[in-house]
Amino acid sequence: MIAIQLPDGSKREFPGPVSVAEVAQSIGPGLAKVTVAGKVDGRLVDASDRIDHDAKLQIITPKDEEGLEIIRHSCAHLVGHAVKQLYPTAQMVIGPVIEEGFYYDISYERPFTPEDMAAIEERMRELIAKDYDVIKKMTPRAEVIDVFKSRGEEYKLRLIDDMPDETAMGLYYHEEYVDMCRGPHVPNTRFLKNFKLTRLSGAYWRGDAKNEQLQRIYGTAWADKKQLDDYIKRIEEAEKRDHRKLGRELDLFHLDEHSPGTVFWHPKGWTLWQQVEQYMRAVYRDNGYQEVKGPQILDKTLWEKTGHWDKYRDNMFTTESEKRDYALKPMNCPGHILIYKQGIKSYRDLPLRYGEFGQCHRNEPTGGLHGIMRVRGFTQDDGHIFCTEDMILEECVAYTTLLQKVYADFGFTDIIYKVATRPDARIGSDAIWDKAEFALMESLRRSGVDFRIAPGDGAFYGPKIEYTLKDALGRQWQCGTMQVDFSMPERLGAEFVAESGERRTPVMLHRAIVGSLERFIGILIEQHAGAMPVWLAPTQVSVLNITDGQAEYAADIAKTLQKQGVRTSVDLRNEKITYKIREHSMQKVPFILVVGDKEKASGAVAVRARGNQDLGVMPLDNFVQKLAADIASKV
Repeated sequence: MIAIQLPDGSKREFPGPVSVAEVAQSIGPGLAKVTVAGKVDGRLVDASDRIDHDAKLQIITPKDEEGLEIIRHSCAHLVGHAVKQLYPTAQMVIGPVIEEGFYYDISYERPFTPEDMAAIEERMRELIAKDYDVIKKMTPRAEVIDVFKSRGEEYKLRLIDDMPDETAMGLYYHEEYVDMCRGPHVPNTRFLKNFKLTRLSGAYWRGDAKNEQLQRIYGTAWADKKQLDDYIKRIEEAEKRDHRKLGRELDLFHLDEHSPGTVFWHPKGWTLWQQVEQYMRAVYRDNGYQEVKGPQILDKTLWEKTGHWDKYRDNMFTTESEKRDYALKPMNCPGHILIYKQGIKSYRDLPLRYGEFGQCHRNEPTGGLHGIMRVRGFTQDDGHIFCTEDMILEECVAYTTLLQKVYADFGFTDIIYKVATRPDARIGSDAIWDKAEFALMESLRRSGVDFRIAPGDGAFYGPKIEYTLKDALGRQWQCGTMQVDFSMPERLGAEFVAESGERRTPVMLHRAIVGSLERFIGILIEQHAGAMPVWLAPTQVSVLNITDGQAEYAADIAKTLQKQGVRTSVDLRNEKITYKIREHSMQKVPFILVVGDKEKASGAVAVRARGNQDLGVMPLDNFVQKLAADIASKV
């Protein structure tokens, strides 16, 4: 007899080996119908897999996260089935699950088109309608090789070569199509109805730009139609908010192949940049940071001392001059230590806080670049605090409070907190790690926030807090960080004179709030769909005349506002006022002031707020007061 224990603690006995599907059937036909897979003693298995020992079993359905992942992975295999029917010479590579979807990498003699993708999706729906069973066969290695040789699947053979210790492999048969996978997969295509192919892109074999280029078909799949519809709506909204699209439409920036991975800021975009930078500069000033500026290029020997040359060399841009090797800095930390080392520091000088809007360069792979969210040249609001071990807690408490205020001012109030603790490979004594980890966790407790622990995810040199914000679409962006570093100050010889007169090494706290300014501005653009709050908007007010008779009055109003520090444009073109209003509205300007003969005669302005709101006619001073209130409240 085989005893199967279910999650509710109940047991079922069977005379011999039994499949997951059979256990589900014994519980009820309704459960059997929705059984995707099983979890036997904590390990996921196919519904067809047999259990031959006493075991704990959880039936996996589409409602489970694991069930949804299995559906998505099975959809990737279905892409393979459809592609091989439509394009027999295509070579299938890999089809993994990703967040909220899946993809399949394919080698084919020509680029796939949107029409091809539509045809593949249609064929997938036809295959699903056939309601066929997905058959799993554990197959000896030699036979697997024969199968893919006969099918001309070169990339599958390469993948087999990468698994020399595997003696048998799971082959999943979708009718005449066969794919190799560890599984599990859905037992039948009826589970795959709620899917959609989303986009095409390029990819490289093994993710290496030196290898041949492949084609990647992305898709999404969900447990039911409502989930799919909700996802499509989210994606459509995300596309409307895409910072790359809005960057072009609002004339903020552009990207250029003459300098891949860097940003060309246009006047409006650079104005937005300046608002963010000046705000953060005030944050530095008001919270005890001294702003510094380090050089872009530093000698190779410095990066060797910090360990970056060994661990990060491939991501660094290098140059040579007079037989010396240099690197463009990928981070600002070593430069701040060199500044710290100038002159003797006493315990009385600590904590010493440096801040820099430091431009960094990292040689990111082309395939990883994404608008201004992931670039090769970026600027960090980079701060470093030199302190003693006993100061870590107080500094972290103050930092979390500061970060929360900054994020709230930019419109983000939903923050996720995570503490990454000591990895197996680390430096420093357990006592120091205990103190640092306690300080980070206690600082968050004192801040009154919930947090989760990520065991072993800390850096080799110290633990860290990661601050992740959620945007208007619920997407998560890890921007802020607080890292405790016992290593770099010691490696570069940073010291302070303790109260006892001894020379000691300070602890270095690495902290950033917005992180990369480029990325953060991209997040801001998408958060606000390009309609920036008044205090950030590149143009806060546009002044429009109705006829030439008010041109001088409109120009005077614009000058008055500009003198008061209001970012103002004036449009005196001889165009219909409705056309001018529409054009400036499309530029998402917070306020449009329209002046005609009546407004000119009374010394007033007709105010239109963003979103087609008519605020009526008012004296200019009244409008200025309203504008100042909106700026002060960060709306």
